[in-house]
Amino acid sequence: MTDTKPLVSERRRYLVTTVAQAKEITVNWLTEIELNHVVSLGLPEVDDRYHLWRVPLLRQLDDARIGELAIDAYNTAVLHEKSTKPEMLEARLLKKDEARAEKKRTTGIKYPISTLRNTVGMGDCVQLLDEMPAASVDLIFTSPPYFNARPEYSDYEQYEQYLFKMRQVIKRAHGVLNEGRFFVMNTAPVLLRRASRSEASKRIAVPFDLHQIFIEEGFDFIDDIIWAKPEGAGWATGRGRRFAADRNPLQYKAVPVTEYVLVYRKRTDVLIDWHIRNHPDQSLVAASKIGDDYEHTNIWRIQPNTRSKHPAAFPLELARKVVSYYSFKGDVVLDPFAGSGTVGDAASGLGRRFVLFELNPEYIKIVQEAAPSWLGKAADDILWLKCPPPPPAMTLFETPSDYDATGGENA
Repeated sequence: MTDTKPLVSERRRYLVTTVAQAKEITVNWLTEIELNHVVSLGLPEVDDRYHLWRVPLLRQLDDARIGELAIDAYNTAVLHEKSTKPEMLEARLLKKDEARAEKKRTTGIKYPISTLRNTVGMGDCVQLLDEMPAASVDLIFTSPPYFNARPEYSDYEQYEQYLFKMRQVIKRAHGVLNEGRFFVMNTAPVLLRRASRSEASKRIAVPFDLHQIFIEEGFDFIDDIIWAKPEGAGWATGRGRRFAADRNPLQYKAVPVTEYVLVYRKRTDVLIDWHIRNHPDQSLVAASKIGDDYEHTNIWRIQPNTRSKHPAAFPLELARKVVSYYSFKGDVVLDPFAGSGTVGDAASGLGRRFVLFELNPEYIKIVQEAAPSWLGKAADDILWLKCPPPPPAMTLFETPSDYDATGGENA
């Protein structure tokens, strides 16, 4: 008797393991939206790359495909953001103009204005993100720690632990980001140095693994921007030195002088133009227009930041470009891995608000010291979460004696 090979869904330990289960979930969903009598089902297929079932939806009249339902294979949940919207199904069933259906769907949407003020929080960004209001930020720009690339980044024993942490952050970021707004991440492959001369070094393509997580967590890929540094910037990694000395074939390794700036948009049916047309303050839209010196291609040549107290701070110029290209004045910009606060500096200088989360108290101190140079006296209005506020910012002719011990001005 031959052994029966287990199904992919069984090997993955999915909760939804059969075609019949996927169909049952789909019929229940169609019943909820009152389309079960006019829509039939095609053959469901399991997509083990993204861990979901895809169920084709057909018009009963002629079996024409009108959409698809996506089901989370692990927990049976209907993934609405990856499924065809009910109003689109109705339009296709009645052969209506889909553009009109989309216009009708977006007519009732109110443009979201965040009430958050400038905020700095100390602690694990996953926990801090859990405490944030939903849909309260307009742009996320961050550079997460590089996986064990340096001794100070050796928090993860396994690469899978690092990716799990990144998934937790991206999943929660999706919840706090407004509909159709951008999440931009600066990242790069990392080189794990060999433990001994008998072992080879290993390079991990971190950006490509993060890309898959973004897609699975409800984001659409928009752009891959290449941050190009000067040629000499990559020699510190030690990569390419052996080949430079010996010039033997097979030993060649390119010296890395680039990093990725990956741009994603929270998945939505709302077009980008909707945000521009429906912004409640069109003067802010006009004031946010980009000048003629914008980056024309996806290769940005920017000098790295070599003066920061943070070991891997990205340059202020990079942050300014991202903030100006992907947000309006008055928007809220979040950096869950804030480091020394470069995003806060850029956001303040461009008329945006910031939310900065950082685990390391030493970097929080740097932010506290720098904030008055970003905001002047307005730095006193920053909300400090899980960390004590710094002394009030002083103007040119004030001295510490002008303030009492509690941080307030003397009467």
